[in-house]
Amino acid sequence: MSGGIHPLAWVDPSAVLADGVTVGPFARIGAEVEIGEGTEVASGAQIQGPTRIGSGNRIHPHACVGTDPQDLKFAGERVCLEIGDRNQIREHVTIHRGTGKGGGLTRIGDDNLFMVYSHVAHDCRVGSRVIFANNATLAGHCEVDDDAIVGAFSALQQYGRIGRHAYIGGYSRLLADALPYVKTVGMRPAVLGVNRIGLQRKGFDADRIADIVRAFRIYLRSGLNSGAALERLSVEMPDNPDVAYLVDYVRSARRGVIRALPGRRGGEESGGDE
Repeated sequence: MSGGIHPLAWVDPSAVLADGVTVGPFARIGAEVEIGEGTEVASGAQIQGPTRIGSGNRIHPHACVGTDPQDLKFAGERVCLEIGDRNQIREHVTIHRGTGKGGGLTRIGDDNLFMVYSHVAHDCRVGSRVIFANNATLAGHCEVDDDAIVGAFSALQQYGRIGRHAYIGGYSRLLADALPYVKTVGMRPAVLGVNRIGLQRKGFDADRIADIVRAFRIYLRSGLNSGAALERLSVEMPDNPDVAYLVDYVRSARRGVIRALPGRRGGEESGGDE
């Protein structure tokens, strides 16, 4: 058995640590924390429960995981955090548990990278293989789908969403949902085109990328409003799963989607019926 608890660490008696878990000096693991095999908790990291953490994660020095939500309505009710496997949680990252009125659960998937000082607020859902650059921030109740990249110092407001394979440029201010598959950048964010390089790195072939480019040409550049463009996509590309995801994503948006193009002042944060 590898791993071990440093004598200067503090672990609550109710915490459950699997084989191979390593806990560094001055780390603190609270009550009702479960940690899976091979996870490393570095010096000075803080984990508060109820929190369940999977296997093979690395929690770096001074990260705060599972601490109370920053919500004035939180009254100490039992709320949870769930983290999957093989995540990298770097220094000073903060990930909060849920709130009673928000579903009571914050959930993180697998194989994510949270760089220094990034923040996941209460009741958020983060998929798998997502990258948060330094100081990237999610407010409460946000959703980030698989394979997205969130640039440094970017922020997503409450209840916002970031789509699958999206690329969010640094210092972006997202007041509506960011579309999947494309690059969204700026304080008044605009769509800078399909995230071709990111899709290639994820194994998308040329034909699949060409279909996504065609879909966004219809959705963003045809001159149709959002609803009409989605109808056209459903008719012209009915059997394409990427297009089906895009259509469902936009139709399910509660705060609209960002579909402005560079140099155009309208539609930065709208449902698209401009």
